[in-house]
Amino acid sequence: MDLNSASSIVLQVLTQATSQDTAVLKPAEEQLKQWETQPGFYSVLLNIFTNHALDVNVRWLAVLYFKNGIDRYWRRVAPHALSEEEKISLRAGLITNFNEPVNQIATQIAVLIAKVARVDCPRQWPELIPTLLESVKVQDDLRQHRALLTFYHVTKTLASKRLAADRKLFYDLASGIYSFACSLWNHHTDTFLQQICAWDEAAATNSLERTLLSLKVLRKLTVHGFVEPHWNVEVMGFLHAVFERLKQFLECSRSIKAENVCRDRLEKTIILFTKVLLDFLDQHPFSFAPLIQRSLEFAVSYVFTEAGEGIVFERFIVQCMNLIKMIVKNYAYKPSKNIEDSSPETLEAHKIKTAFFTYPTLMEICRRLVTHYFLLTKEELMMWEEDPEGFTVEETGGDSWKYSLRPCTEVLFIDIFHEYNQTLTPVLLDMVHSLQGCTNVEDTNAILIKDAVYNAVGLAAYELFDSVDFDQWFRNQLLAELQVSDDRYKPIRRRVIWLIGQWISVKFKSDLRPMLYEAIRNLLQDQDLVVNDFEFRTDQFLPYLECMFTLLFQLLQEVTQCDTKMHVLHVLSCVIERVNVQIRPHVECLIQYLPLLWKQSEEHNMLRCAILTTLIHLVQGLGADSKNLYPFLLPVIQLSTDVSQPPHVYLLEDGLELWLVTLENSPCLTPELLRIFQNMSALLELSSENLQNCFKIINAYIFLSSSGFLQMYATDLCQSFCELLKDITTEGQVQVLKVVENVLKVNPILGPQMFQPLLPSIFRGIIDGERYPVVMSTYLGIMGRVLLQNASFFSLLLSQMACEFGQELDQTLGNMIEMWVDRMDNITQPERRKLSALALLSLLPSLNSAIQDKFCGIINISVEGLHDVMSEDPETGTYKDCMLMSHFEEPKATEDEEPPTEQDKRKKSLALKDPVHTVSLQQFIYEKLKAQQELLGEQGFQALMETVDTEVVAQLQEFLQGF
Repeated sequence: MDLNSASSIVLQVLTQATSQDTAVLKPAEEQLKQWETQPGFYSVLLNIFTNHALDVNVRWLAVLYFKNGIDRYWRRVAPHALSEEEKISLRAGLITNFNEPVNQIATQIAVLIAKVARVDCPRQWPELIPTLLESVKVQDDLRQHRALLTFYHVTKTLASKRLAADRKLFYDLASGIYSFACSLWNHHTDTFLQQICAWDEAAATNSLERTLLSLKVLRKLTVHGFVEPHWNVEVMGFLHAVFERLKQFLECSRSIKAENVCRDRLEKTIILFTKVLLDFLDQHPFSFAPLIQRSLEFAVSYVFTEAGEGIVFERFIVQCMNLIKMIVKNYAYKPSKNIEDSSPETLEAHKIKTAFFTYPTLMEICRRLVTHYFLLTKEELMMWEEDPEGFTVEETGGDSWKYSLRPCTEVLFIDIFHEYNQTLTPVLLDMVHSLQGCTNVEDTNAILIKDAVYNAVGLAAYELFDSVDFDQWFRNQLLAELQVSDDRYKPIRRRVIWLIGQWISVKFKSDLRPMLYEAIRNLLQDQDLVVNDFEFRTDQFLPYLECMFTLLFQLLQEVTQCDTKMHVLHVLSCVIERVNVQIRPHVECLIQYLPLLWKQSEEHNMLRCAILTTLIHLVQGLGADSKNLYPFLLPVIQLSTDVSQPPHVYLLEDGLELWLVTLENSPCLTPELLRIFQNMSALLELSSENLQNCFKIINAYIFLSSSGFLQMYATDLCQSFCELLKDITTEGQVQVLKVVENVLKVNPILGPQMFQPLLPSIFRGIIDGERYPVVMSTYLGIMGRVLLQNASFFSLLLSQMACEFGQELDQTLGNMIEMWVDRMDNITQPERRKLSALALLSLLPSLNSAIQDKFCGIINISVEGLHDVMSEDPETGTYKDCMLMSHFEEPKATEDEEPPTEQDKRKKSLALKDPVHTVSLQQFIYEKLKAQQELLGEQGFQALMETVDTEVVAQLQEFLQGF
């Protein structure tokens, strides 16, 4: 691409690509895409985006195309890679001038220079860093800032490289420029402080921007530029200076108003100082040891004493708390149980920690956390009054809550209490003892203090296990507090029920639960409850089931926020899951409401996930009666499992689970239920983590109605399986084979014909001695079914395989029996072992030489099978086949067991027709040997029996006593 002639053309197309008219925009984009691989294109782009006289939008687009081109075509090995000559020219052009006037474009240029540096610096671009270092010294404000911005992005990018050779290059770079970076930072910092003292706001803002950028460079160099940074005097000097600079900047913040532009940048710089310390502690805990004392003193002083009043802001407090937490929890500072196994650095760090966290310090931290930071603020109380539901969502983990001060204080409290529980337990218990009895509703502060203390006791529940008699506390105080109905006592009622939720899995006697259920019912009636999902014993809960379920349902209807509805649905689901079939009389109202809620939640996929979970438990609770839900249920399953529908990304996993439980509890196969299976083909192509549930669904259809299902879908299913088996894990392969095995079990006559394309590879796998035992076991299970229950089809398959191998039938049959006998130990399931014995015995009686040659092996497998399935009657001394089922008995489910599903009943009914459970192996062996004896005559039969080991014969005779 000739630069002179092409520039105007490219400029014109770029201008068209900024158009809002798609008729102009689309062709321009296509043309630019074609030019991406043209030599000289990126040189033209460079000329365009560095020409400040051109339209900003066009220059912006040019720099974006240039940046994207680096990702695709800069590396030598890339298809259509840029030539070395053009890259040399481009590198030179990129650092000729740092004078871009538009901030956004300047940032993009800095990023793209960093992308090139990632590939080429320092080997192909040795002049980059020296050029940047010179440029940040110039007096021109714009050039200095742009060079510093580029310097930061280059440093950030090089610091992120992780290969050993790249790390070594960055260490060398850091050592070479660290001094300069420190002096640059100090210069801009001092300049800013002087200007802010002189009330020169505009100049101070510019200097602060440079301070921030130079500090960002130093952060990357300090954290990633040294293997053992504690040996570098300049690094440690910088880190110690951070504390002094932090104090200076915090003092500056006193005099700068919150709405001031400079204030925002100042707070960002203060936070960046703390990030330097946090990152260094994270990456170099032992190198940080000399800073532990000072860090703790600094953080505790500003967060837990008056020193921080009027200075600190929320994000700074969060960072300081994170610093304390990381020091407290750091494993590098915790000695081993055997002190001799600990390093000197660990022992020294632990000594510093121990010296700092004295009893007075810990007591003050604990008291300040609880009585200051845990207190509900005026804003929170106002929000609770104006929007109770919104407050509950935020307080229990809304998006903004995740990044606010409250969760940070709670996590710090938990970590410190865990680390120093022996010291802090008496402190917290003293707070509890000072709050005996119900608090005066007129005393708002006392109520908030009690709320905070109860919060602390809930957070520390596991640590307080041996120190708090929670059952007595519940009986003597907490229960009474739940009964105080005054509206001003609402914070305590809410906190007490939350507190019980924290303790119920730690220490709470079951005989107290009815009292708790009574209290919860009263709170629900008063609409005064943050709904918690308590553990409960079903028998104790049943008297309250109708009332609780009704109240929870009313709450579900009344709340408006998506998160609240999800939480209430979760609790309802837990109740339905626990009481199971006993929910049936109470769910009609919920069944009527869920279709409306599903429709209303069209834009809220997470709420729809909660509805799916509720439906799963509803179907399980309703059992066969869930068929009445099909008009709503089946379209929901259809949508959730259709990969062509966008919501499937969120709904698929729960949708598959609902599909499965619907099939398991279905009394019969309806046309609509059968139609949904059309979704399965695309699901199998996904080969995702949901594949196992897909196989379970296929099996459920087979058990539900094999003839109707297979008649419609067997061909497609077989084709899908053939594709899957080409590229699937061993576990997935076994899942596919189990489906085939179930088809043969349910329909032994038509099944082999329907899945005939799969059977040759299975036969081949047996002959070749499949190396994975679990796969071989399934192969033998499938072939056993065919041989035992469809001998004519087995003969056809044997003929086909013999022809494929170029062998006589007898040779192929003999090879198969030999491998079967040899790999019998791969089969671990007793049912399959008995099946193998029955299948091989079904070849008798026979005059076939191949079968007679393998007679010994067949008898060995048969005797092994007898050992697996025969149990001795102690009274009569006779043996019986323990796998035989003579009649259908529906097992009675205990309280802890779920009642049998419709699918369980179908499997039991199927087992009553299965030879494994209807044919006595003992009887079968006797009859087959007797028939073989009659066929060969006594002499011939004895000669055959002599090929069997005498010990095996003796065991066989013992099992066949009485025949």
